[in-house]
Amino acid sequence: MSHPRRPFRLATYNVEWFNALFDDTGRPLEDSEPAHRYGVTRGDQLAALGIVFSALDADGIMVIEAPDTNGHRSSTRALERFAALYGLRARRAVTGFKSETEQEISFLFDPDRLTARHDPQGNPTFDGTFRRDLDGDGVAEPIRPSKPPLELAVTVGRHRLRLIGVHVKSKAPHGARHLDEARRIAIENRRKQLAECIWLRERVDEHLDRHDDLIVLGDFNDGPGLDEYEKLFGTSGVEVVMGVGCPRDRQMRDLHAQMAVESRLHPTTARFYSTEHERYFEALLDFIMVSPGLTARQPHWRIWHPLNDPKCWAVPELRDALLTASDHFPVTLDLPL
Repeated sequence: MSHPRRPFRLATYNVEWFNALFDDTGRPLEDSEPAHRYGVTRGDQLAALGIVFSALDADGIMVIEAPDTNGHRSSTRALERFAALYGLRARRAVTGFKSETEQEISFLFDPDRLTARHDPQGNPTFDGTFRRDLDGDGVAEPIRPSKPPLELAVTVGRHRLRLIGVHVKSKAPHGARHLDEARRIAIENRRKQLAECIWLRERVDEHLDRHDDLIVLGDFNDGPGLDEYEKLFGTSGVEVVMGVGCPRDRQMRDLHAQMAVESRLHPTTARFYSTEHERYFEALLDFIMVSPGLTARQPHWRIWHPLNDPKCWAVPELRDALLTASDHFPVTLDLPL
């Protein structure tokens, strides 16, 4: 089935505790038991996700924190059963290297519009280990991503795209018992996060050298101006992957990241509650970066933020679903092909 006048729509969406909404057979748990998302039942979270995925109407969704794959569970099976339950057009799933964290990166797509296959590149591939001096002592430490990026070869009609789905290491100092330990863990995690982004940038450069049409999308757990450690390290991991400061023909572009770098306008894609401060805080964590050849096609970015996007706010059912479904909000890219 062809859609010559309809832009190709991609989305990235981090779904909080998606794995907890399925049994080992991949059956969605539509019941009144508590979800792992605070104050929400499994049935309510699934219903909200069904509304959000339907509203997105995307040709392909990079699902971050997708259901787990292990000896008993299958991310692709769970996502395909979820798509069947809610009658989604994007109903076929593909995943890549397994994560050790019960949070996979998987791609849900419309097989009538595109083909997608796991196609890891590079040496080593993202499930391997590379070495980088993280502490400046002249000794390169081994780095292995806890959530290996998902590399896809995608074909849409006559167009061939390379996609890299990412969930970069969190910088949060989980497990810290006091302020000094929190600072030490945060800096250590920032080093590892930045190293993963340097590895990603090296892969981006390989694709740009081949003149591939490349899209890097997902949750970077980072963004321009996000925290005080950025001054210590000189840049954010997002800016590293984008190639900020490189010649224009070597830069990846994301509209929202560019806004954060160049102006005081600071879009947000995630909303978290702080029990310490008893209020919500927001951050720009989720991105869809495109290579220069795709930038020239004038793509359109959108954050489906229920409180900031007028079209989301105007539909109460969608607005409430976005707030119930996850602590992140989807980002879409409409790309004329």
